[in-house]
Amino acid sequence: MYSFEELRGMYPVFVYEDYHIDVSAGEIRLTFDFSVPGLAEFHPETRIPIDALPVCAAPDSDTAKAIVFALGLTEAVSYYKAVCPPVIEIRCGCLTDAQVQWWKKLWYHGLGEFFYRNGVTTTEQDYVQVRVRAGQMPTDGVFHTAGIQLVPIGGGKDSAVTLSLLHAQRDTVYGFTVNDQQARTDTLLAARLPAQRMVRTYRTIDPALLDLNRRGFLNGHTPFSAIVAFLSLYCAYLIGGEDILLSNEASANESTVPGTDVNHQYSKSYTFEQDFTDYVCDALALPIRYFSLLRPFNEMQIACQFAALPQFHPVFRSCNAGSKKNVWCCSCAKCLFVCVILSPFLPPQSLRAIFGEDLLDKTPLLPSLKELCGLSAEKPFECIGTVEEVRAALWRTIRRMRDASQPLPALLAWSEAHVPQPQTDPLSAFNSEHHVPGKYMHCVKEMYDFVRTF
Repeated sequence: MYSFEELRGMYPVFVYEDYHIDVSAGEIRLTFDFSVPGLAEFHPETRIPIDALPVCAAPDSDTAKAIVFALGLTEAVSYYKAVCPPVIEIRCGCLTDAQVQWWKKLWYHGLGEFFYRNGVTTTEQDYVQVRVRAGQMPTDGVFHTAGIQLVPIGGGKDSAVTLSLLHAQRDTVYGFTVNDQQARTDTLLAARLPAQRMVRTYRTIDPALLDLNRRGFLNGHTPFSAIVAFLSLYCAYLIGGEDILLSNEASANESTVPGTDVNHQYSKSYTFEQDFTDYVCDALALPIRYFSLLRPFNEMQIACQFAALPQFHPVFRSCNAGSKKNVWCCSCAKCLFVCVILSPFLPPQSLRAIFGEDLLDKTPLLPSLKELCGLSAEKPFECIGTVEEVRAALWRTIRRMRDASQPLPALLAWSEAHVPQPQTDPLSAFNSEHHVPGKYMHCVKEMYDFVRTF
């Protein structure tokens, strides 16, 4: 329809007007007011049912308002991106100069894939200017702890591994989800936690944005995991959650486009985790810890651990295309990646039971395999492991099948001829860049000792 520069000239300002916290009928309703003057108004909302939750903090305290204000700044990027105005005007709160830079960094890197796929060339300092009243959002300095661990659950293998490692803390673990899906509740139940221990939130997209998408305005990937971060923080604050335990691995730090800093998983990266930790401490004055229990590990190590947890195998789902129907589509790069990374640790019949077919014998997936192996210009824009991990998984599986005199399925036969052998063994790696507190290091040691046996 219009180019990035044309739209910026036509619509020079994006406005964050206000946010609202309403409590009624057993739920909290968070609403945000955004606008692009001359084009559209947006009023997205998020609902949090609280009847079954042990709420111990006021949903609209000064601290709660500061968190919700920040959540609005994270939500705003989904609406801002439709026309990418050169100015964001914030009318409902205040930010220090350092905080303005913090948000510009998140928005810029969180939109990295969006800029790349839309052919936009800009810089972190130039793409937007922020007009906001200078100052610090007030907080009350009060936090009522209930000793709870909150675990965001996406329905895939990673959060299942985190839940299994927390078996000794089972009495104080709660799940957290945005727009719940069957695989997420099933994962909680497979971890032997009751369904009542899931903090469910329901986020809606304003139809006005969907209309702009249909009309050809700019669209693309946004940092959804940053929304999970602030929304889970608000819920942890409400129920006295001391820790928010993510399931993001070391592999999330690798760029999706080699030679650039474009990373589909930016808001799952160690950089964002570190930045978010600083923001919670400095801007919100909260002692809630936000960290990934799996950051010391890579995707291959997580797959190794997950393979030993058969209770989760029938229920986990990682496919974005099939998530709403709770199925594996068996046609996308994400499905193939999960199959490849599990293949060294599960026999072919177990993989077929999970996916319903033999993905390693599915030749239409060869282009995706080339991307996963680093034999294309870019990796798939999915939450997947590194090129080195994929190569290592393929070669481990090839050797195992050759040793057993088993015929190689089509994609493994192609890999044997074309995929370079890995230079390192991902199973012996340990990522020291993590924020895992000493309280949880026994979980890390337990898993590391297990995967090193393979």
